Amino acid sequence: MTTKELLYVEDALGHEKFMKTCSKNTAGMLQDTGLAEYIASLEKKHEEIYNKFLNLL
Repeated sequence: MTTKELLYVEDALGHEKFMKTCSKNTAGMLQDTGLAEYIASLEKKHEEIYNKFLNLL
């Protein structure tokens, strides 16, 4: 893997970690259960994407 590719993967990991954290925090603050469940599903999706990027390393 080239240095440029490695920097891209590291950047993508940071973005996915941020999105996962934001989703988790937001889902915990919502009172609407349907919306909270949807946001929680986004957290799981970002966790999956994070793991896919991590497996590239």
